Amino acid sequence: MKIQVGQQQIECHVEYGPRKKLSIHVHPSGLITVRAPNRTSDEMVINAVRQHGSKILKQLQAIEAERTAPKVKAYEDEGKFLHLGQYYSLHELIETDGRSEEELQRDLKKFYFASCKKVIGERIRIYQKQLKVMPRSFLIEESQTKWGSCSSAKHLTFNYRLAMAPIEVIDYVVIHELCHLLHMNHDRSFWRCVGSVMKDYKAKEAFLAKYGHAMTL
Repeated sequence: MKIQVGQQQIECHVEYGPRKKLSIHVHPSGLITVRAPNRTSDEMVINAVRQHGSKILKQLQAIEAERTAPKVKAYEDEGKFLHLGQYYSLHELIETDGRSEEELQRDLKKFYFASCKKVIGERIRIYQKQLKVMPRSFLIEESQTKWGSCSSAKHLTFNYRLAMAPIEVIDYVVIHELCHLLHMNHDRSFWRCVGSVMKDYKAKEAFLAKYGHAMTL
């Protein structure tokens, strides 16, 4: 959902569920999630976001400033790294005692590969049921250009860096590739397929385009 706040437009991912109160979360990665009770009207969501608009914009500005500031990844206990849309100290993700920087980099990449394989597998099982498709296999790889791909033989691949993204963004890439099992081209039928499962998929595309470069080692 796109909401105009002053002179700026805020893109939000809205989740509805059996909850009592509406809440707004700004991920350290820049994704904004609104969690609302079932049957909450669009007007109520828009009003809530606008009410907290100035605070949200300040948080987004701080995130953008942090992201664009030139820096070197700190491979030490308190170095910060993204995992599923949140920043963690390095020692919260992998064992750091007695390891060299080269070993830490290697172990952290292994952690992301393993985490990505686990999460992607879980999300595929969820969405393949909804879409009534069955990939032959999926692999996790390292790529500088693609978040995912689908071959004509129904083999899927996913970029290990997706383990750094919020789960909603991972879901989009999984849905995208599963829909390619039905429609290999990016035609109208394909995008209708994606939209049938994730209505706000364009917000996830925009997120990857804007923040994908920050999800790196």
